[in-house]
Order: sequence, then structure tokens, then C-alpha cells
Amino acid sequence: MAISRTRKEELVAQYEELLAKSNAIFLAEYGGMSVKAMENLRIEVDKAEGAFHVTKNTLLQHALEEANVSFPEDFLNGQLATGFALAEAPTLAKALVDFASKQDNLKIRGGFLGTRFLTSAEVETLAKLPSLEHLRAQLLGVLSAPAQNLAGVVASGVRQVVNVVDAYAKSESESAEAA
Repeated sequence: MAISRTRKEELVAQYEELLAKSNAIFLAEYGGMSVKAMENLRIEVDKAEGAFHVTKNTLLQHALEEANVSFPEDFLNGQLATGFALAEAPTLAKALVDFASKQDNLKIRGGFLGTRFLTSAEVETLAKLPSLEHLRAQLLGVLSAPAQNLAGVVASGVRQVVNVVDAYAKSESESAEAA
């Protein structure tokens, strides 16, 4: 069934809006997936703060061209669905790659990080990156370790001085008692 020109314009506008809000997009072939599997995938994408839409290739092509995103000529062929990373790109990439590893009918085709084209292998590499929250925790640990070590060294020096003074005080009190 043909889509009206008005509906096509609405879809292109929707794709352009999602592209503007997205840090990255990932395209996947979904041919043969059941409705239940597609619902489960959308739940996983939603948890990754993304959006997953079955897209019309020519309409997505128009939206990508409007966003000045270049892509290989034969990239937008077949039954494609698009994942839009509305938050962190690695989080959505991980959700899609993990789901594709369990679902034979979902194949990651590639994507775009900003305006840079990504192959399917690059999307899988992106999926292996830790989340921004995890990276921040690692950085905090790296930055706080020297401060903790310095505090330990200073406390150790103070402890040694206190032990010497305490030992001297005990020896003075013992010699005073003996006299």
C-alpha cells in the first residue's frame, strides 16, 4: 500500500528530528524477526535510552542528506530498522549487539557516530566501550589514588612521631618511678 505524500513528509520530519536529537544511529537488518522479538528489542533499546524504528530507506536517505551525513551508495538497501542513540552511543550499541548475538534475524549493518560512518565491526567495537558513568568512576579512582597515598604517608609519619614521643614519655615515667 502506497504512503501519501503528506505521510512521507511527516516521516522525513520525524527522522530529521530524531537525527537532530541523536548522538549516533545504528542500522540493522531485521528480516524474519517475529513481532515478539521486535517488542523485546524495543524494550532493550528503551532501557538504553534510545529509540528503535522500522524506517523507510528512501525517506531515511532524504533525512540523512538534509543532515549532511554521507554514506555508502548501497548502504540503505533491504529491510532496515534504525536505532537512535538519544543518550550514550555505546550503551545503545551494546544493547543492539547483545540482542543481535541472541537473535539470528537481526544483523547490525553499520551506523553513524555524529556524521562519521561506522561499519558493523566498528559498531561492535563501540559496544565494548564502558559507559560514561563507568569511565567517570575509573577516572575518579585514578585521581583519588595519589591523594589517598599521600594521606597515608603523612599519617604514617605522624604516627611514627607519636610513637617516639609516647616511648620517650614511658621511659621518663619509668625512670622517675625507679628513682
